[in-house]
Amino acid sequence: METSLYLPVKHFLEGLGFTVKGEISGCDLVALNGDDPPIVVIGELKLSFNLELILQAVDRAGACDEVWVAARLSIRGKGRESDARYRNLCRRLGFGMLGITESGGVEILVPPATVAPRRNPKKRSRLITEHKKRQGDPALGGSTRAPIMTAYRQQALACAAMLVVGPRKVRELSPDYPDAQKILHRNVYGWFESPARGTYALTDAGHAALKRWPQPQRDTAPPSALS
Repeated sequence: METSLYLPVKHFLEGLGFTVKGEISGCDLVALNGDDPPIVVIGELKLSFNLELILQAVDRAGACDEVWVAARLSIRGKGRESDARYRNLCRRLGFGMLGITESGGVEILVPPATVAPRRNPKKRSRLITEHKKRQGDPALGGSTRAPIMTAYRQQALACAAMLVVGPRKVRELSPDYPDAQKILHRNVYGWFESPARGTYALTDAGHAALKRWPQPQRDTAPPSALS
């Protein structure tokens, strides 16, 4: 699985001072370093070096400062990583190239070019925003079949956890979750229903989501009617 390559590459980039999170806006990993604006690095992972990996990197290049492609090194050393033409292509495109050993070690096969011009500032800004909003690093880079734990899904789950004990008014959730009104009203995942104006409750799908993605326990009891 490509996810097996994520942690070695994550640890490698963390060693260079980056904060790394997986599966952001279709990228296997996004790493940030510094502030205002941060350096943005995108990593793409494949089990072996191939043309599809290069094409993915080309598609990402306009949204970041550096692109790294990473794949497992072939056991007999006869994979694309040994092909001078492949390495030269990465070098000409300005992509860094990382080889992952069977033991999880990381080898720099081709260093990336110097910082490139930011050709797609809107896409780059979306990557930074999602990276900073996401709590922790809940998604392994290279995941393809499981729903991605985006910052929006994390906030929706937090709102759902507040409704476990019963219906609540939006104003009760807003102090902790400023986007609660928008999340509950849009109801992207079908987790919420509105039994009365300004009041929301969980649907069966919402309860099922909390079983799949349990949330930290906190005081979710609605305020007393006598208070």
